[in-house]
Amino acid sequence: MANQALLDRTFAACSHPIRRGIVERLADGELSVGEATSDFGVSKPAISRHLRVLEEAGAISRVIDGRTHRLRLKEQPFEDADAWLGQLRAMWERKFDAVERYLAEQQAQRAGGSGRRARGGRRGAGDG
Repeated sequence: MANQALLDRTFAACSHPIRRGIVERLADGELSVGEATSDFGVSKPAISRHLRVLEEAGAISRVIDGRTHRLRLKEQPFEDADAWLGQLRAMWERKFDAVERYLAEQQAQRAGGSGRRARGGRRGAGDG
């Protein structure tokens, strides 16, 4: 099971659409800060704050080479989140499978019950 505090930070870091956009761009590979953050329509200080949130959550890493800052997605926080979501997915699949079995049983009972009535003739007025 993933560390709950790390999981909380990962989900919090991804709670903003700009940060999700940065993560999506970095999913394709390492990018410069400019490449990863262009076209969001916010100020450079706002971008810096978003990047800081992602870095503090451990979602991205930054390599500084002279004046160029390169960003890379760190996989572990997202793998932990995926594992946690996978546990929930498995639980819901079990619940849906149980509902599906129940509905199939109900349908079989109705089909079997109507077949007996058809063979046994019409029910009388006093039958319940």
